[in-house]
Amino acid sequence: MIDILRPLRRQTPTGPPRPRIDLGTFEGVLYAIGDIHGCFDEFRRLEELILADGRRYDGRKIVILLGDYIDRGPRSAEVIAHLLQPLDGDFDRLCLCGNHEEMMLNYLDDPAEHSHWPDVGGRATLVSYGIDLDHMHRLARRDRNALRRHLAESIPEEHQHFLRSLPALVHSGTTVFVHAGLRPSVPLEAQTDRDLLWIREPFLSRGPQLPLNVVHGHSPTDAVILQHGRIGIDTGVFITGRLTALRLAGGAFSFLTSRGRD
Repeated sequence: MIDILRPLRRQTPTGPPRPRIDLGTFEGVLYAIGDIHGCFDEFRRLEELILADGRRYDGRKIVILLGDYIDRGPRSAEVIAHLLQPLDGDFDRLCLCGNHEEMMLNYLDDPAEHSHWPDVGGRATLVSYGIDLDHMHRLARRDRNALRRHLAESIPEEHQHFLRSLPALVHSGTTVFVHAGLRPSVPLEAQTDRDLLWIREPFLSRGPQLPLNVVHGHSPTDAVILQHGRIGIDTGVFITGRLTALRLAGGAFSFLTSRGRD
């Protein structure tokens, strides 16, 4: 498979390091959802399954989303708007940053320097915000500052603030939740945002090589992957129609999935 994002991984993330959240030894139930990529219907279907599933458990429940809410699928703006709303009942939600959110923010800050983003899924996101791509291209040729202003005016400030504030990692006991993975053998506190958001190899073939279980998305597969201390739950919803969630309850992992396409 040709990896069209490989050249982009060499770029250094802009802005300050993203927050990292330590939940300590969490006594409730944790859910994690893989890459959504603008597939709003599948996301809502899976979220409803999680809410129903969680009613079987007492105490606090947290849903952790592993990033890549945008791009490729048709309804990125609706996904972000929904994530800004609280969950029902005794559920909380934690949203992590993915590499596609980072690419979008880089593009909003400097469209000329980061002009690749529309070609790797960003066009669908721009259209979901009602942006006319032909008008955008005319602005880009004429005045890059005008394009930057147009983008800032078209995407709600609340959405931009949400994306800029997303943490890079959630840690609970011996389980780490992250978008892409960890650099093998590197202590958790020394992991870089670039690796947390972008890494594939050597993480995919070797795992974290730390006394941790890493739950991640970013690298789509036909089914959940459990190997080498990592659990990959990106099941390529924008292709398969199947979005996957992990449940961690009482130290045991199990999985829920939205309905796949026939």
